[in-house]
Amino acid sequence: MKRKIGVLTGAFAGLALSTVAAHADCGKVTISEMNWASSAIVTSVASFLMSEGYGCDVAKVQTATVPALTSAAETGEPEIVTEMWPAVATAYRDLEAAGKMITVTEVLPDGGVDGWWIPDYLAQEHPELKTLDGILANPDLVGGRFHNCPEGWGCRVSNDNLVKAFDLAGHGVEVFNHGSGETLAASIASAYTDKQPWFGYYWAPTSVLGKYNMVAVDMGPIDPDLAACNARADCATPGKTGWPTATVLTAVTPAFAEKEPAIVELLKHVQFSNDMMGALLAWQEENSATADETAVYFLTNNKDVWRDWLSDDAKANLSALLQ
Repeated sequence: MKRKIGVLTGAFAGLALSTVAAHADCGKVTISEMNWASSAIVTSVASFLMSEGYGCDVAKVQTATVPALTSAAETGEPEIVTEMWPAVATAYRDLEAAGKMITVTEVLPDGGVDGWWIPDYLAQEHPELKTLDGILANPDLVGGRFHNCPEGWGCRVSNDNLVKAFDLAGHGVEVFNHGSGETLAASIASAYTDKQPWFGYYWAPTSVLGKYNMVAVDMGPIDPDLAACNARADCATPGKTGWPTATVLTAVTPAFAEKEPAIVELLKHVQFSNDMMGALLAWQEENSATADETAVYFLTNNKDVWRDWLSDDAKANLSALLQ
């Protein structure tokens, strides 16, 4: 598989040389390459299409959320910020309101999904477990345990408050606090392999939920105010609420939007469902692939998806790949 990926990557690189030379319609473009897998894949796919389809000279800027936003607002680079989570990067909305950043699209239209989950085979055998009320009434069916995320993760504070609000201990559910993301993921893999009960926290899109079919537990109505309180360590009255879905954006600087309207139009269409991104992340993990190699895999196997993202000229430039 790695050899096949290498051949495809080489072929795409060769096309890049010929395309940029023939269609140098676009100047230099800087785009963020965040330090997590899904964002890096989005960046690699967008970079390829900008380069080969639109003739851009693309430079990836390795960064993280806060420094990317600060730099974009203060220096104008990176000009494109992929996979921006405003719920985490709270400064983004202020920058947007001040006209320093422009939202282009919801790159993950399903949103970032936090939640409590059970395996699909458990849901099929015991449908009552698809609701939290059903789990609390039947703790033995989930093994009497809730798998919590590690200390220091953003989810931990919310989970600890939700555990109190729903009184898991009072209903016979022990909380197991994982020491790392690796052990949390391994617990799902182990349970799924042996078809054992599992109940706990995870999020999407991730390679884990791309690989294992998990069912989100219905925790009841979502109350944004209660969720906001639960997210604080000093929340005096933790409340019962489901997890709100997080908006995930691609944003650009105003100067870039004015300079490169064709690229902005492209970026409006660069979107990935959580199922698609989860499958890509699972494939990347299984094949020890880089973000660029995963982008090649996506572009090779999903032409019917990304061809509609392109302008007519870009389709002509990429006609060899679209056949």
